[in-house]
Amino acid sequence: MKTFVKLCGLTDEATARAVPDGGAAGFVLEVPDSPRNLSWEAAGRLAAAVPNGAEIWAVTRDPSAALIRRLFDELGVDRIQVFGTVPPQLEFLESHHVVPSLPVPLAGPAGPDPPVPRPEDHPIVHLDAVGDPLPSGSPVAPDWEVCRRLTDAHPGRKFVLSGGLTPENVGAALAAVAPWGVDVASGVESRPGVKEPGRIAAFLEAVAAAEKGLG
Repeated sequence: MKTFVKLCGLTDEATARAVPDGGAAGFVLEVPDSPRNLSWEAAGRLAAAVPNGAEIWAVTRDPSAALIRRLFDELGVDRIQVFGTVPPQLEFLESHHVVPSLPVPLAGPAGPDPPVPRPEDHPIVHLDAVGDPLPSGSPVAPDWEVCRRLTDAHPGRKFVLSGGLTPENVGAALAAVAPWGVDVASGVESRPGVKEPGRIAAFLEAVAAAEKGLG
């Protein structure tokens, strides 16, 4: 699979084992209002179940520099996805492995496109809808036209598209936006925080089918 796929908000070992090779497992930490929030102990246990060929991402909101360092040092995550503000007091390698989430307007009249950080600061950038999508698992889609303008304006950048993605629409999203990767949470759940294996399989199959069509 050429498209990077992140399964986010994982809460059980079976789902952690389903993360595809070359993709990532996303564990929500220090976000108590999210039904997908994990304790540090649970995150460490689930991280051990993630296949060797996949990355482990911590996902959090408005972290301090101290929390960023603790996540890297104590949990050994590969990357940290940040909703809200990235702390400025980070060293180069820390910043380089932090993935900021850009708030993209919803479809319809909107203001200027969100600024994209420099690739030397943040090689990977996450795209999600404006607001606070983390507690609800990003069920609302950002404006795909805005997302496409960003991918067109920054060729070669690693944008990960999120927000409202499901097995039914991820193929259309890939065609419309042409992102480097996709991120799904609530779109493959049977209820908040509980992933449905059949929905995960269908999502991965839809991505693979879209790749064939786009190729």
